[in-house]
Amino acid sequence: MSRRSGVLEFAVLGLLRESPMHGYELRKRLNSSLGVFRAFSYGSLYPCLKTLVQQGWLAEEPGGGADDPRTTPLSNRRAKIVYRLTADGKERFEELLGQTGPDAWEDEHFGVRFAFFGQTSRDVRMRVLEGRRSRLEERLAKMRGSMARTREKLDAYTLELQRHGMESVEREVRWLNELIESEREGRDHGDHPGQDGERERHRPDPSDGTTP
Repeated sequence: MSRRSGVLEFAVLGLLRESPMHGYELRKRLNSSLGVFRAFSYGSLYPCLKTLVQQGWLAEEPGGGADDPRTTPLSNRRAKIVYRLTADGKERFEELLGQTGPDAWEDEHFGVRFAFFGQTSRDVRMRVLEGRRSRLEERLAKMRGSMARTREKLDAYTLELQRHGMESVEREVRWLNELIESEREGRDHGDHPGQDGERERHRPDPSDGTTP
């Protein structure tokens, strides 16, 4: 399984854990709640759903009807299907939720993992946050080294673009430091940095394309 499809599997299981959904509803949630999936199409989602059904992690149930606005002549059967998480699917999601390996720290997967931190144990949250911070600190060191070596050869605009990229990474590192400190102090989710207006500015927006 590719990293991209693995992220989609995790997100689908996590959203369906909240409630059963039509494929249309599920795609809307992927797009609106998890911005990393804005470019996903039905052509990507439905093969994933089919695989999860075959694995026994999802069940298909009839739903909707002829008056459902999502039902069209070309998608009549599809619009009527509701996907529900099975008991095995819940176990699979719990298994994925507990994973803290390097994939959980990368740009695409981290944003999705963070979206489900409310369902994640504190020790797992800490490992993922610390892994992400370590990953970004390594990236920042490389960016600084590259800039130091090449700054004399770059024009003003290219140099400014590199500075912008570094500032984006530095903001996320500061945000992670605040989250990690919050976790260590044992604050509840509602007290996490980023929940108030002042600290929210440090939180990176995965949709703005500035995170390297």
